[in-house]
Amino acid sequence: MNKGKVYWITGLSGAGKTTVGKILYERIRAKKPNVFFLDSDAGRIVFNDKCGYSREERLDGAYRNARVCKMIADQGIDVICSTISMFDEVRDWNRANIEDYMEIYLEVPMEVLIKRDQKGLYTKVQNGECKDVAGMDMKLAFPKAPDLKVVNDGTLAPEKIVEMILSD
Repeated sequence: MNKGKVYWITGLSGAGKTTVGKILYERIRAKKPNVFFLDSDAGRIVFNDKCGYSREERLDGAYRNARVCKMIADQGIDVICSTISMFDEVRDWNRANIEDYMEIYLEVPMEVLIKRDQKGLYTKVQNGECKDVAGMDMKLAFPKAPDLKVVNDGTLAPEKIVEMILSD
């Protein structure tokens, strides 16, 4: 049986992971029915929101996403996963264990993320109302060698980013 491809879209909160992931899902689904979209925020709901935000809980969640992606891809289904995924060891695990893996890093300057601040996370950290936000008060490992790195500062339409992913 042919394995599915895993598109691992990573970046900080507000980087456009979900937007790009949904468009990519629709583009692939138009050509083949076997595609699955896993958004890590939605995954928290599936797992009863027992996924916390400490470093250890985030690591557990990242591995959970990776194993789910592998399980689905092993059944011949393409998977698009939108996740902060701030751990080198998880991305290394993906490369070692997922046969057809593509890592897409959406890099966005912090000033743009703070301006977007869709969930209000960055403002809450700045006001001392929130902690453990990746890229602010929680250190993370940015991808060292993604298959595709896109600066998503608003100059490219999400559809153009999807074209870049599909042409790589």
